[in-house]
Amino acid sequence: MLFVFGNIVTQKYTKQSVQSLSGELEELKKSIRTEMDNDNGDNEKLLEELGIIEENWSLRHDKLAYYIEHNELEKVEDNLTGLTSLVNTKEYSDAIKELDKCAFILRHIEEKYAFNLQNIF
Repeated sequence: MLFVFGNIVTQKYTKQSVQSLSGELEELKKSIRTEMDNDNGDNEKLLEELGIIEENWSLRHDKLAYYIEHNELEKVEDNLTGLTSLVNTKEYSDAIKELDKCAFILRHIEEKYAFNLQNIF
């Protein structure tokens, strides 16, 4: 019974974390596209948004690390670091690709650690 309760709690937190971060990444993607269209040369707003995302990830990472493999979490961190670098150098099309990879990895983590019969057996 405790096992099932623990899995429900961790799955809920994982799902909440993935949805929150995915939503933030989607908003960042819109901002990047706007910046690409306007080309005003000011990416400070993008870096600020990215800083908030990284801070949010850092807070969630510590709790997720208790029950999710570290290499899965490191993939997200690597993508966020690459994303920051690409936004800094204003390589927005590559930044969108990196952002999409990060969103994919987050969805993969959510699916991989979902509590269902397929994952049990």
